Order: sequence, then structure tokens, then C-alpha cells
Amino acid sequence: MGAPVRRIRTLFSALLLMVAGASPVFAQVDNPIAPIATSEGLVAGNILPSGIKAWFGVPFAKPPVNDLRWRPPQPIHWNGVWNADRKMPECIQVLRPHNINHYFGEEATGEDCLYLNVWAPGTAHEGSNLPVIVFIYGGGGTIGSSGIALYGGEDVAKTGKAVFVNLNYRVGILGFMAHPELTKEQGGHSGDYAYLDQNAALKWVHDNIAKFGGDPSKIVIMGQSAGAQSVTAQLFSPLSKGLFRGAVMSSGCSWMGAGPLGGPMPTLADGEKIGLEIQRRLGAASLEEMREVPADRILAVQSERQVGVNVEGVRTGAIIDGYFTPNTRLEMLQSHAENDVPIIASFNHEDLDAGSPLVTAKTVAAYKSVAAAMYGPDASEFLKRFPVTQDSDIRKVGMDAAREADLEQSARMCARLQNQYNKSPAYIDMFARNPSFAPGVKIADMNPQTAGAYHTADIPFWFGTMDMFNMFRTTRAWSVADRKMSADMIGSLIAFADTGNPNTADVRWPAWSPRDERKIEFGDTIQVVKLDTARMDWLAAHPAKAIPRASPDQPRPRD
Repeated sequence: MGAPVRRIRTLFSALLLMVAGASPVFAQVDNPIAPIATSEGLVAGNILPSGIKAWFGVPFAKPPVNDLRWRPPQPIHWNGVWNADRKMPECIQVLRPHNINHYFGEEATGEDCLYLNVWAPGTAHEGSNLPVIVFIYGGGGTIGSSGIALYGGEDVAKTGKAVFVNLNYRVGILGFMAHPELTKEQGGHSGDYAYLDQNAALKWVHDNIAKFGGDPSKIVIMGQSAGAQSVTAQLFSPLSKGLFRGAVMSSGCSWMGAGPLGGPMPTLADGEKIGLEIQRRLGAASLEEMREVPADRILAVQSERQVGVNVEGVRTGAIIDGYFTPNTRLEMLQSHAENDVPIIASFNHEDLDAGSPLVTAKTVAAYKSVAAAMYGPDASEFLKRFPVTQDSDIRKVGMDAAREADLEQSARMCARLQNQYNKSPAYIDMFARNPSFAPGVKIADMNPQTAGAYHTADIPFWFGTMDMFNMFRTTRAWSVADRKMSADMIGSLIAFADTGNPNTADVRWPAWSPRDERKIEFGDTIQVVKLDTARMDWLAAHPAKAIPRASPDQPRPRD
């Protein structure tokens, strides 16, 4: 799409809005930035009211539509000037109820979605050589968007010390489906298009970010939940060699299957079987016909259990495709093929582990019964390490047990593997600060009284986007101490991008060592805490039997 087309679309949209009597929100750019020559074409941005320079909706690949559906992202070029003045649609997915924790306004959704956003300090220019933070959203691989206000980079850029980028990637069936016809078409591999989208965006950042004030040698990638798994995928892909100097995985770091987010990866053949099942459900005779099916019909056969949706359907995901992911992660580590860069393995105090039956048990007797079901003949030893004597003990003790067996264990395993196979350091952190909810607020997918440091609670602190929760109604009452914590965490993240080390004058963060296993805890204060290695070693040696989790009183927010 050329710039003249973009201008015509902008003017046409403005005319429609004026005819309807509405304000033409995107009819003009009030404070334009002179066009920047990227490798794809000229891009013009805008200066925000805060003075931050912003480029919203920059294409990094051709729209993956028509014959480009289920193909790797293709290079894009244009003539004229691309006006990067608005965030573009999220990759097609179910929409969000308006009363949940992570609703920040309605977003357009569609297949034409491969765009990224850039925020830079007002003083940034080519030659500023600022560190760069690139964020990859989570959402279980089926939802998520770079347009979500929580993931914005304005406050990071306000420090004057970094450039921030986030990006869209295809999700669900459109982002992950493998299929025999695709494998034949694409030279022996298919699937993992979501990861290839991310890789294409990272290449764009590496090649162009200097023009926006960034330093291509100081790029750190960060992801949360499924975004953390995306970061892991980039770490283990030869296609991403040299595109970043550090990686942050929030909730969580699961390289070898430890923890609730891990597990052995399916093969290409496994993925192709799922693709054939998708074709059967769509009633399509061929790949060509599948590419003609409307995207909403594809979405309708997809499994989804987030944001208030409960649809039984087909589940797709990452596979060892032989191209982006050539081998198992263990084989990649053993051959030293992984990208050897400093890592941060991060998790939250309540996180996904808050759904463990050990946490949701209501009485001491129920807690002991759960322990017996999970640990069998070893239950008495478990209870010696995680004892409860009264009902009020259960939540804290059960949470420690669940976390140390899962997300914390996974972070420790990543640090161990990093130490064993790579030369770069690993850092571990736990976010344990309870959000400051507004008095009496009701949120559909969480109970503010018991939420704690829930899954994703750390992200607004890392990015300074805390006030986004009050966009439409007041759900938070942030304190001065909250904002100081956020500023310290932002400073540490920028330091990590700048030097590969997250230490600052305010945050003293030791690297993990097998001789000194410590993590930093962002809680009521910032402190360094030793891992309880004796308990974690016992838990690792006595894996629990999986038992069904009780339905929570309320669903918990995911991304």
C-alpha cells in the first residue's frame, strides 16, 4: 500500500466522521515529525502532548491476507510517506468484555495487522544511541495486542533514556497452524508464523531503530506469559541471531518444560495433523479453499478460554518446524546454538500458581488431603516442609509451595541452564507488590481483596503505565511508593538494555550463581532474598501428581 492510498483513506475516514457529526480524531497530525527514511520507505510520526515522539502503526511486513495467509511475513516497500499517526488493528481474535481488569477500550481487529509502534524521547535523534526495549505481548497465543494501553512506551520514553517498541503478531490458528500443503509449499516447513512475525519485526528494529534515536547493539526483548514463551522462542531460533543483546521473560521462563507454561514441543507432523483437523472443520477441500474462508469462521473453530469466552475447539501452538525452531531446546543448548545473551527470569508472587489446589483449599484438613493426592507416600515429608496449623495459614504456605514447584522452579532452571551452557549471566526476580485498588471497586475477572501480585501485575510497574487502569473508571489508587517502585523498575530495565546488567544506584541486583542462589524481590520494598534451595530441591525430586484444579471463585486475568 502506497502513501497516497494511506492519505486517501485518512481523508475518507475524516469525511465519514464529519458527515456523522463526530470529531475527526485522525483527520490530521497536529505535531508532525519530519519523515524518516527506513529501509521500507519514508515514515512520518507525531509529537505527543507530553513531548514524546511517537510513530504508531508502522508496517514491518505485507498484510498477511489472501495468498499470504499462512505464509511467513513478506517484505513491504512503499513510495511516498507513510503517516504513522494511529495504532492499527489487533490480529483477529475474540473481543474483551468491558468490565474486566484488562479492558482499555475497543480495538479494531483483522488480518491486516502486522504493524509496530515506536516511542522515543523528544530530544532523540539519529546518533542518540539510546538503549531499546522491545515488548512482545502475551495472551495464551490467541489474544493480545500492541495497542493495549498497558503495553505503551510513553512513560519509558519520558525518562529520556530509552526508545520503546511494541509489535503485533498473528495469533491462534492464523498464527500457528501447520499443514501438509503448507509444508510442501514452503519448502519443508510450516507453522510458527507468530514467531516469524516477531522475528520480522525484530529485524525491522535492528535495521531501522538508529534513525529513531536507538542503538541497534542495545536492544532487549521482553515478553510476558505467552510473550515470555515468544522471547524464549527467539532465544532458541538461529533466525534471531544478533538481533538483541538481552532477554526478559516475565511469568515465566520455561526452557525445558518445568512449570505450568512449559512442556515438550510438538513436532511438525503433530502440527500438520491439527491443520488437517482444522481443514475438516472448515469444510474446505484444499489449502486454496482454506485461504478463501472468512477469518471469523476460522476464529469460530478455535479453542478459547480467556476474557470470558469458553469455546471448545481446535488448539494450535508452537512446534519444532525445522526452520524457525530447528531442534529441541536441549539439543540447541548442547550444541551452543541458542542466542547467548543475559537473561532475566521473572515471576509474580501470586501469578498462575494462585490456582493451585494447595492455595484454594479452605481448611487444614482439605489442604492435607490435597497434599496426599499430589504427593502420595511423600505427603508427610511435604507437610514437614510446608506445614499449616490453622486455616489462615493455607493461602501463604500453599502459595509458597505452588510457586516454588512451578514458576519459581522454572526460573531457577533457566538460570541453571544458562550457567551450564552459556557464558552470559542470569538474573531472577519476583514481583510481590500488591496493587493499590480503589476502595470498593468491582472487577469481573478478579477479586481485589485476594488478587495479590497476580499474573501481569508487574507489567504496569515495568512500563509506568499504571494510570491506564483508570482510563474509563477508577480501579486503582496508586501511592507515591507505588510510583517510586515503578520508577526504580523502569530504571533497572533500561540499565539492562544499556549494559546487559540491571543494576542501578537504587536497585542492587546480583546475578544468579549456583554458589549463591538469590533473587531480587519487588514487594513493599526492594530486597535481595535467598532462594529456599532445600525446599526447591525436594520439590524437584518429588514431582507432584497433577490433580484437577478447583474452579476459582472468579476467573483470573491472564494478559
